[in-house]
Amino acid sequence: MKIQDVFNAGRRWLAATPERALDAAYRAAIRIEAIENDHFNGKIVSTGSMDYSESVTKVFMSDVSNYLSTINARLAEFRISRGLLIFSNSQPEDSSQGIVRYTNGFDSPRELTILEKLAFIDTVTSRYKNPAPEDIEVTPTRRLEKNQRNNRLIINKNNRSIVLDKSIQEKNGKDPSTETITDKTSVLPRSFMRTLSRIKQEIDPKAEDTEEEVVKKFRKSRNKTAISIRFLLILIIVPLLTHQVTKSLLITPLVENYFADREQILFINQDMEEEAFVELRRYEEKLRFQSMIGIIPPLSEAEEEAQIRIKAEELSEEFRARGINAIGNVFADFFSLLAFAGIVYFCKREIQIIKSFLDEIAYGLSDSAKAFLIILLTDMFVGYHSPHGWEVILEGIARHLGLPENRDFNFLFIATFPVILDTVLKYWIFRYLNRISPSSVATYKNMNE
Repeated sequence: MKIQDVFNAGRRWLAATPERALDAAYRAAIRIEAIENDHFNGKIVSTGSMDYSESVTKVFMSDVSNYLSTINARLAEFRISRGLLIFSNSQPEDSSQGIVRYTNGFDSPRELTILEKLAFIDTVTSRYKNPAPEDIEVTPTRRLEKNQRNNRLIINKNNRSIVLDKSIQEKNGKDPSTETITDKTSVLPRSFMRTLSRIKQEIDPKAEDTEEEVVKKFRKSRNKTAISIRFLLILIIVPLLTHQVTKSLLITPLVENYFADREQILFINQDMEEEAFVELRRYEEKLRFQSMIGIIPPLSEAEEEAQIRIKAEELSEEFRARGINAIGNVFADFFSLLAFAGIVYFCKREIQIIKSFLDEIAYGLSDSAKAFLIILLTDMFVGYHSPHGWEVILEGIARHLGLPENRDFNFLFIATFPVILDTVLKYWIFRYLNRISPSSVATYKNMNE
């Protein structure tokens, strides 16, 4: 297949991308509306809409969440591909009419315009823009002024509103003026106050209400943990799969085709060339040594040259493959970063949940555990022996990307980056940890001494 044929196929695929993406988003919106009409009497899919059990409602909510994710991804693909089509001569729609023609039999007999489809999608998705706050309890991250407080506390984070009902906070024993863990200070130790609060709840005559609150809090915590673990796995697995798929199916064939027409290119940097020459000289000396001590029969000059030629061809193929692999790693890493950024952009609610989950884990550790982890991380990344580890990491990254090793850059990085990390860590200890858990700071100092 010629390169021009590949480009033409890619251009045709790009020209059809807006139609394909909008069609997929439209189908997902229709399925959401079908779930609402068939099972929730036209209402939004939520826990309080119908008298379904918790498990059944979660199944419907999971389906709706998947369809909403599909809509967001496909609409982003629709906008990006339409923007890229200004560089192409073929257009998938009549720009004067805004009509998209679908022949898959899914749509109604009449032709639907782009605006009609987008309006329908917006109508369906607008009902799920602000998810119910009672599903997952997210710890607020900043304090509002007194004149901004009312019956409901609204905190804007990354252009998304997290609404916390004041009555819920008062019922849980939280002061609305205190928003974060770092702002909670008291004369008495927090553990003492928690013990008194627990005893008060246990002797409360309204035991049934207390049990319901405990069960509700447990369900929220369980859902938060499940969402956080699942999202962490997605953050790890999706970029890795993107790297492998794009490298194997897209990038490597193109790079191999490029190198096939340029056989004179054997090495992509000088380090690979020197490594190949050293390997060839070592093989030549090995042959002579084995021939002298009688391990192999004595070789004539022609036979020795033939053996060396075979080894040189093997080395050329090996280092050509390493160069192709390194170039593929560069582009595959770029696509992996795009996949990671896309997940973070389209899953802002999950980011808030996982941030709250990690905060609870970090600040829920004992003082000794906090001090141990701080000492472990500081000694590993900014300690006395850390330069050797950073040097190995930098060499591995350079080999992965096919870059020549630069000793000056490595030494400059090792001399500056660990110092910056150490400064940031000390500032965090002084600014936050010293106020949140003074005993952890004292334990850290004693263990460090």
